[in-house]
Amino acid sequence: MSRICAITGKRPCAGSRIRRRGVAKKSGGIGTHVVKVTKRRFKPNVQHVHVRLPSGETRRLWVCAKALKANKICKA
Repeated sequence: MSRICAITGKRPCAGSRIRRRGVAKKSGGIGTHVVKVTKRRFKPNVQHVHVRLPSGETRRLWVCAKALKANKICKA
């Protein structure tokens, strides 16, 4: 099962890790240059928690930390 927040819909997204070399111009160098760009994934902080649904039943859902902190769910 993929880790997607059941409340906000947050999911992993793609990005890049950029490797730079050299000394910044501010520090007296000739500037930094991009040497390598590697793909990476940004993963949301999702946790498996017991949630009380409006119907009264309890279910375990993947919920992101932002939704937990904002009290968007009722923990059981």
